[in-house]
Amino acid sequence: MSAAGTRAAGPGTPPTASTADRTRTPGPSGGRPTPERPGGRAPGRRRIRTPLPYALIAPAVLGLGAVLGWPMIHMIILSFQDMRRNNLWGNLPAPWVGLDQYTRILGDSHFWVVAARTGLFVVVCVLLSMSLGLLTAMLMQRVSTWVRLLIIAALVAAWSIPRLVATSIFRWLFDTDYGFANSALTALGFDHQGHNWFVNPWSGFGVIVLVVVWGALPFIAITLYAALTQVPKELEEAARMDGASGAGIFRHVTLPVIKPVLTMVTTLSVIWDFGVFEQVWLMRGAHVEADYELLGLYAFNAAFTGNSFSQGAAIALITMLLLLGISLFYLRQMLKIGEDE
Repeated sequence: MSAAGTRAAGPGTPPTASTADRTRTPGPSGGRPTPERPGGRAPGRRRIRTPLPYALIAPAVLGLGAVLGWPMIHMIILSFQDMRRNNLWGNLPAPWVGLDQYTRILGDSHFWVVAARTGLFVVVCVLLSMSLGLLTAMLMQRVSTWVRLLIIAALVAAWSIPRLVATSIFRWLFDTDYGFANSALTALGFDHQGHNWFVNPWSGFGVIVLVVVWGALPFIAITLYAALTQVPKELEEAARMDGASGAGIFRHVTLPVIKPVLTMVTTLSVIWDFGVFEQVWLMRGAHVEADYELLGLYAFNAAFTGNSFSQGAAIALITMLLLLGISLFYLRQMLKIGEDE
């Protein structure tokens, strides 16, 4: 306080410290004062970390390491060998071949055809499942309560059916002689009696896409409906009063709110559709032709039909590396969602 301020306070009033002086404490060396932090904790002091959280998650980490880690290491070792049935049954050591399995696979044109087919299959399945799931979620938001409950019950019932059972049902629906699809098309005037849907790979994969989308639709629709319920109604009303159309409201109001969930569900759908195996396997009666091979089936046929377990392991590792980039993108989106919250 200045001398003028001291005189104005009167002879009996002691000088008081200013607000800035009250919020500062002397530095550790007696020099320039440093501001206090809320709670009285010095700025350089760190919170003490206890090992309890690490001890709690240690059993889960050890379990994952035993269940996933050791088989992964064994598969990596196997991919650098030439393991065949005689080595497996005769208990003979498999010879080391180094990178020969990888060079043989990457130099095979059929591998790139299968990889391109898998990529196209994943794109079609994800686009259809996400589009139908979003439309179903928006429909659930606009219908009455009892209709919404019926839709949710139907989705949960479809979700609870195992994939093996669902694939068997679709195989019966598109059966050549007794399928409902051929009978319905024949009744409508089309000559589809006795039509084999799997003679042409395009129509055959169309049936398989229906199976995959039908199984993925319940999870996507229910998850996106939960995200749509978090969109503030006030923002939609304000945009509508400003003259925005329905498409404009969805693009500028709804989509930014549900974008984290939409990205997360899309990434999960890509990962799941990349690993489709049972649907194709059952649809083709456990005898998958080369035109129906996806990467998972390609690795299976190379290992068990082609009598080369090491080649199957190498194909599986290449597929895992392709999925690793998608998984890292998924983890990045999860971390961004956590930071936003």
